Amino acid sequence: MRNGEKVDGATGEERVRRRGCSCTKDDFLPEKSFKSWGNYGRALMETGSRFKNRVLTRSLDSTELQGIKARSQHEMKKNLSWWDLIWFGIGAVVGAGIFVLTGIQAKEVSGPAVVISYLVSGFSAMLSVFCYTEFAVEIPAAGGSFAYLRVELGDFVAFIAAGNILLEYVVGGAAVARSWTFYFATLCNHQPDDFRIIAQNMPEDYNQLDPIAVGVVSIICVLAVLSTKGSSRFNYTASIFHVLVILFIIIAGFSNADTKNYNNFAPFGVHGIFKSSAVLFFAYVGFDAVSTMAEETKNPARDIPVGLVGSMVITIVAYCLLAIALCLMQPYQQIDKGAPFSVAFEVVGWSWAKYIVAAGALKGMTTVLLVGAIGQARYLTHIARTHMMPPWLARVHPKTGTPINATIVMLTATAIIACFTDLAVLAGLLSISTLFIFMLVALALLVRRYYVSGETTTSNRNKLIACILLVLGSSIAAATYWGLSDENGWTGYVITVPIWFLATLGLHVFVPQARNPKLWGVPLVPWLPSASIAINIFLLGSIDYESFRRFGIWTVVLLLYYFLLGLHASYDAANELGENNHGDGLEQAEEGDGDLLDLATDVACNFLCCGSGSMSDQ
Repeated sequence: MRNGEKVDGATGEERVRRRGCSCTKDDFLPEKSFKSWGNYGRALMETGSRFKNRVLTRSLDSTELQGIKARSQHEMKKNLSWWDLIWFGIGAVVGAGIFVLTGIQAKEVSGPAVVISYLVSGFSAMLSVFCYTEFAVEIPAAGGSFAYLRVELGDFVAFIAAGNILLEYVVGGAAVARSWTFYFATLCNHQPDDFRIIAQNMPEDYNQLDPIAVGVVSIICVLAVLSTKGSSRFNYTASIFHVLVILFIIIAGFSNADTKNYNNFAPFGVHGIFKSSAVLFFAYVGFDAVSTMAEETKNPARDIPVGLVGSMVITIVAYCLLAIALCLMQPYQQIDKGAPFSVAFEVVGWSWAKYIVAAGALKGMTTVLLVGAIGQARYLTHIARTHMMPPWLARVHPKTGTPINATIVMLTATAIIACFTDLAVLAGLLSISTLFIFMLVALALLVRRYYVSGETTTSNRNKLIACILLVLGSSIAAATYWGLSDENGWTGYVITVPIWFLATLGLHVFVPQARNPKLWGVPLVPWLPSASIAINIFLLGSIDYESFRRFGIWTVVLLLYYFLLGLHASYDAANELGENNHGDGLEQAEEGDGDLLDLATDVACNFLCCGSGSMSDQ
């Protein structure tokens, strides 16, 4: 590059100097509000009006696909097909959930009925897959659910979701990394604690330091920053071996089955089944990472539906067969919580098989970490493009075509959490965050189908608001009743289920759809999105109080960051976009859509404040 040539407002000489001296303040806080302490003070004084603007602002599809994306300076490479996405889907999902949590839940919470728990959480995950698929086809941006929610529910709701998305990936990656140590120990004929450092002065759930987990995350970081296509090749090559191991476990497990182990099928009752479902939802986390790769997909309209739906069907079938095989091999009371499949084969006399299982589990967890690393970096990249996070994180490297800064930052956080935190703590917190996000995406899909600003009449808008509030209210009431009542209670459902049904029916009959999908759409709207909202909220009602408390603390941290930094940075960035007229429809994108936010943010914020609070009382 020649000296004096302008690049994004800087000369070539300045660009070289910036590279040589690392980062400057403008890489992190370039907005007008942070140019001086005086500017920042004035920005804080305007917090109320700025917050109202951000709450009442919705983005446009074209904004996410063109104007916002331009802030990364370089394009991501479009080199993924449906074949890549199917294997990414399998690689992203099949890991610690099935190989570790199955043992914990079968032994202590649901017994052999853990297979029903997998079906329930799998059904919920499939409903969410449909919603994600329509959005990913219509808005193929790296931001995934963050971009979808910015378009349909506004900036503030999108930010709350964004914080939980990042929490989901950091916590999920940490959980998988710690699980990696379990099976590595089995492969080496050791106990996991042999590879951990016990810190005597730290709290019980945080005192087992795991250097192996940190090392694994570091290696994954290197792979993720080098190349998405290269990561894809590694992923599906490794996943072929993984699928062969899963087939071996299923066939060998059924060969050593003892049907007497199924005599007491549901020893902990229906409550146990649904409590397991809420935690085992963790086992399906990861498919949303595939939606973040839409920006790098050659033909999103064809590749994304095949990749997402196909990989989820394969995963649900595999999980159910693996759960059945495990509980037929060994009485549920004797299942090992750390490495259940390896120990089960040892018990039935197939000690050599535990090494195959351990190798397959390690491979599965490795690809889960890899795909998660790719997905979380793309989420953070798109969030940083809006300046809700420092724009330095949005940069895409010109040679690798990958967001290196975002990848390193996210995986550093993952490694720190993985080093300290126990798996049980991570699993509960992850499930809350994930179920909350999936509920919001289903809600956003209903808004997208039934509301278009300037076209939907006031009467239809009000009907839509009423129906959505009834769906949310009945779902929250059912979840709260489930959490507080005993196993035989049913009176509450006689009220809540008909209200949910009539609200959804009313939406179907009395509110016309304002928008039809251009390329691929969720079938049976509004029934499938409404069912996704209901089941996600219902599963939230099965999660323990401590997890909700941690979730509440994280939400407070998010809000503090937002009102002190994120709000003002994104406000300035939005003004800049509108003034400069980059891309299509950006001025419109930054106008307050007062008509909708009585619908979008009121509904979603009411759920955030009321729903989580009511269920955390259990």
